[in-house]
Amino acid sequence: MSAGTIRGLVAACALGLIALLPACGRAAADRAAGGGLPEASPRGSGSETMPARVSPYPSPTPLPARFKGTVSDLPADLEAEMRGTTWHPGCPVPIGQLRLLTLRYWGFDRQVHEGLMVVNGSVAGGVVSAFRQLFDARFRINQMHLAVKYRPNHDDPNDDRDYTASFNCRPVVTARGPGTTWSQHAYGLAIDINPIENPYVTADGYVRNNNA
Repeated sequence: MSAGTIRGLVAACALGLIALLPACGRAAADRAAGGGLPEASPRGSGSETMPARVSPYPSPTPLPARFKGTVSDLPADLEAEMRGTTWHPGCPVPIGQLRLLTLRYWGFDRQVHEGLMVVNGSVAGGVVSAFRQLFDARFRINQMHLAVKYRPNHDDPNDDRDYTASFNCRPVVTARGPGTTWSQHAYGLAIDINPIENPYVTADGYVRNNNA
């Protein structure tokens, strides 16, 4: 992992987003140190390590290699779609407190893509800043999608959809199945980044995804 990437990860962890990256936790720090995430070689080295998966959702037209990140209120159609799916009455955060981010990122195909993410409004600006640093470090992300359409069952150990997402009103995941407390995702305060390459690991070493 390059120095630039490490700086980006440190900045992301510093935001206090509990599960922003598993590398913020002790168990997955060892994985990151061992090269568990795909990374680009230093510029000018003439060689790069190609990741196994390339994003199946390329941008329709090439985007400039320049970061762009915006924060907006949830559009009415998205809010309507979220109600009863990733958000429902009883969730620990009001839906009006959530914000929609539009973020550019480097894909596994080494091209610039643009994705959407829903997070808690209290951390929206910090998330944009963190992803700016990840972009500048050329940290690669496979896919970035809203959880509404792409979020799998939270306890499905066979999910192979490798996308980066944040808000999802669900309980924590344990080795025994759904827990009894809310996940930080339910507050919009956690982000899964490349969950196949960088899976969630519990304190006792449990890896929830069989495809990781």
